[in-house]
Amino acid sequence: MAGKALIRFENVTKRFGKVVAVDNVSLSIEEGEFFALLGPSGCGKTTLLRMVAGFETPTEGRILIDDQDVSLTPPYKRPVNMVFQSYAVFPHMSVADNVAYGLKVERVAAAERATRVEEALALVKLEGLGGRKPDQLSGGQRQRVALARALVKRPRVLLLDEPLSALDAKLREAMRSELAQLQEKVGVTFLFVTHDQEEALAMASRCAVMNRGLIQQVATPTDLYEFPSSRFVADFIGQVNLFEGRLTVDEPAHAVVECEGLSAKFWLDHGVTGATAATVWVALRPEKIELSHDTPAAGAAPDDCNRARGLIRHIAYLGGSSVYNIEIEGGRKVKVERANQGRRGAEEFGTGAQVWLTWRPDAPAVLLS
Repeated sequence: MAGKALIRFENVTKRFGKVVAVDNVSLSIEEGEFFALLGPSGCGKTTLLRMVAGFETPTEGRILIDDQDVSLTPPYKRPVNMVFQSYAVFPHMSVADNVAYGLKVERVAAAERATRVEEALALVKLEGLGGRKPDQLSGGQRQRVALARALVKRPRVLLLDEPLSALDAKLREAMRSELAQLQEKVGVTFLFVTHDQEEALAMASRCAVMNRGLIQQVATPTDLYEFPSSRFVADFIGQVNLFEGRLTVDEPAHAVVECEGLSAKFWLDHGVTGATAATVWVALRPEKIELSHDTPAAGAAPDDCNRARGLIRHIAYLGGSSVYNIEIEGGRKVKVERANQGRRGAEEFGTGAQVWLTWRPDAPAVLLS
């Protein structure tokens, strides 16, 4: 059962002159969710976030928080707080004073202020550092100060505008886990904006993928990756091989797609519910393809399906895995990702080797648009 909708966008459009930044968006975010707005630069995700914060006003439609229309409510009267990409901590103030600043503006009593600051610093693992200045902290610690300052006011919604993008890769990965754990601990609704697919998949309970001001799909990270609704979503979320083809068989228990220039057919163990002979696109993730030197044995699919011969043109070694760029019969290039389970696993299939590619009947996703 779905939870209570804390934030609702109702037919929200935002124009800047002739440019439509957000185009008739309707979306509900539940209380206690870690929700990600995900998409490329210029897709409208940050504009949507700024409208929740009150920094922008919808041209059309309305935004509700707790069933209250806040479309015209000034930022300081909304039950939200924001963590910016650039931290935005005050360099001349101590860590404790930075965290206490919002409470001081609201004239919270000194004793309560001190208690809440101490609690907030403990939440973000900065106990004992309240007396330091921001320039005495690492980038990750300064980001924690910004988080503590936002959380100390106990907002209903915490807005995060790409807060990890200024951190190095190792620290960014560590902070993903910390943010997810922090959200679970405090139970505050997090609305998170990012263009980084890995960040969204790793942290969010649900994501909305945006493009050109429109919502393309709203789903859990697993469903976005495994069951994309369109070519855009399949291509934007992770790596994918996309094949244009024709749906030649569409039965309840199986379907067949034939692709021009590809000798192998795609045989699926389920129906597609599409018009037979319609143009479709097949999305096949690189890690769902198996490599072999030997001719594949008979499997669940017919012999002329779900297999192709190819030549390894290039190998990208990524440590835990390797990505193989393979030219298959007909000249099409296909990416295959394979885990390096042994210390010399990548050497098993070398550049220039002839290989067989195979995939299971449940591996491809067929897209109608």
